[in-house]
Amino acid sequence: MWPELAQLKADFDQALASAGTDPQRLEEVRIRFAGRKSGALRLLEEQLKRLPKEEKPTFGKELNQLKAYIEEQLAVALAQVRQARGVGEQVDVTLPGRKPALGALHPVTLVRREIEDIFLRMGYSVADGPEVEDDWHNFEALNIPPDHPARDTQDTFYLPGGLLLRTHTSPVQIRTMEAFRPPIRVIIPGRVYRRDSDLRHSPMFHQVEGLVVDEGVSFAHLKATLEAFVHRLFDPSLQVRLRPSFFPFTEPSAEVDITCVLCRGGGCGVCSGSGWVEILGAGMVDPRVFRAVGIDPVRYTGFAFGLGLDRVAMLKYRIPDLRLLFSGDERLLRQFPGGLAR
Repeated sequence: MWPELAQLKADFDQALASAGTDPQRLEEVRIRFAGRKSGALRLLEEQLKRLPKEEKPTFGKELNQLKAYIEEQLAVALAQVRQARGVGEQVDVTLPGRKPALGALHPVTLVRREIEDIFLRMGYSVADGPEVEDDWHNFEALNIPPDHPARDTQDTFYLPGGLLLRTHTSPVQIRTMEAFRPPIRVIIPGRVYRRDSDLRHSPMFHQVEGLVVDEGVSFAHLKATLEAFVHRLFDPSLQVRLRPSFFPFTEPSAEVDITCVLCRGGGCGVCSGSGWVEILGAGMVDPRVFRAVGIDPVRYTGFAFGLGLDRVAMLKYRIPDLRLLFSGDERLLRQFPGGLAR
């Protein structure tokens, strides 16, 4: 045997005998002699490449024999360790069982259920509808004109056959008014889709919309409903303000702000120093929408509102980055009620 190989075999036998049945020391021996990056065998393989052509066959054959010997002796030593510890051969049935890890509700789901509970207590019912919609329910019946930017292919996911992925949960308002006569009082949670993806937006996100239709419904009813909702979801001390805005399917319309839940109105990065955070849009149902579904706009009035569940979850649980909600990181889930059991 080549002197280098003979010396390596002697060193290995001595190191293996010294390691005995200590798993940690056996691993150190394995890395020292059979490690893939800097093990002794790996270094001899590099030496083989530099040998003269006539010496390579003999050296290579003896090196392979030594490699097989070392791997076999390491396998035998590991088997002896397992046998000494009884690994895989017996189970102590008197030991307590291992508690399995349980699933957890996502922060968005927690907020959705809380919102549903709030409005169910206020006399609302929960409605649902298809996520693949047609143009009538998603745009036309909601008084969204053909030249509106929301209809652009850069904003909406269009499908074959004149269909599309709904861009809001408002189509369910139309379907509800088509199926039922007033009085109507529903909330509509669900997934919606838009061609928008950046630090603050996702192509798939969650909304909750509300719709009330009855005789004598006024803007004052809308304001009182939203104030009660915000106080129950966040904190009774938060202030609510309405700012004039525009939506094609409501008139008049308003954006709804609340006192920033993080800085309590003092000004921070989340509220851009204003002390206020926008959480939803709302307004009185436009008479054109009522006419589209066959409801008399003279006899009936109503209001509608909509909010992004993902944004509300971020505010309620003080999550700094929208992307964390969809990262699948279990460390996030463990921080919420019913989080993953350890």
